[in-house]
Amino acid sequence: VQLQASGGGLVQPGSSLNLSCEFSGFTLERHAIGWFRQAPGKEREGVACATSDDGVIRYQDFAKGRFILSKDEAKDTVYLQMTSLKPEDTAIYLCGAEEIDDDCSFGETDYDYWGQGTLVTVSS
Repeated sequence: VQLQASGGGLVQPGSSLNLSCEFSGFTLERHAIGWFRQAPGKEREGVACATSDDGVIRYQDFAKGRFILSKDEAKDTVYLQMTSLKPEDTAIYLCGAEEIDDDCSFGETDYDYWGQGTLVTVSS
């Protein structure tokens, strides 16, 4: 099982970025996908998650209205579209997969698989 996040970079406040999480070794069926982030000196926190059928999609309050999680099952890829970025969004963004099919969570320990992250820096 592998997951790999990409698409990070240095952007100015107010900009947009589209992150990708390519995965292999499992299918989205019966797996929830979550995006997390970890800022320097801070604990990892959930950003957005979705169940395999998108029946449940959750966003943390700071992500609501600015971030969108989407999937392309044909490409085995999950995306995180981020808009109106703020300096406080600076963090390493990671994706994880959880073996569950009826809900998704922001609990780090609930996730079974993790990929390496991609750094997002929002600065003027």
